[in-house]
Amino acid sequence: MKKKDIRHYYKDKRRQLSASQINRLDDLLLIQFQKLPITIPAVIMTYAAIETQKEFNPQLITDYWYFKNPELQLIYPLLVNTNENTEMIAVLTHEETLFETNNVGIDEPVNGNEILSNEIEMIIVPLLGFDRKGYRVGYGKGYYDRFLKKCNNDCVKIGFSYFDPIDAIDDINSFDIPLDFCITHEKIYAF
Repeated sequence: MKKKDIRHYYKDKRRQLSASQINRLDDLLLIQFQKLPITIPAVIMTYAAIETQKEFNPQLITDYWYFKNPELQLIYPLLVNTNENTEMIAVLTHEETLFETNNVGIDEPVNGNEILSNEIEMIIVPLLGFDRKGYRVGYGKGYYDRFLKKCNNDCVKIGFSYFDPIDAIDDINSFDIPLDFCITHEKIYAF
């Protein structure tokens, strides 16, 4: 399948999920995540889920991390306009951080300190779908792939999906960065 078709297919599949199905899947994703054979890092980038898209909400995961590691530092993406285009930067948040919805419907921190991409130990990457090689399909703007290129090689990239992977994304290109893990309600995929 091509990325455009994958986006359409998985947006439609997510729209069909009821609130009770999402709650059940979220619980199962958390259970699978707890089986992940890695040490919980202290500096993690997450995202604010787009509720209207029925996107997986990683707050379940970050709440669990806080329980296991109270020293956890959470970072959120912020879109900024540069001279040529829009780029994503990482912002360290704290309890008093305020969030506002940007022009594409994503909640972003409005106060906080920018953190360098090489300081991030793990990134929870949003996705619509993924394949068996760890490549993901997002919303098509390329913000995450451009950002992930700047991160250290040992930064763990993890996705969560309500659905199983497809065999392959047909139009992968050199800009696409694969995940290290993707968690579904039934399985942990390691790449």
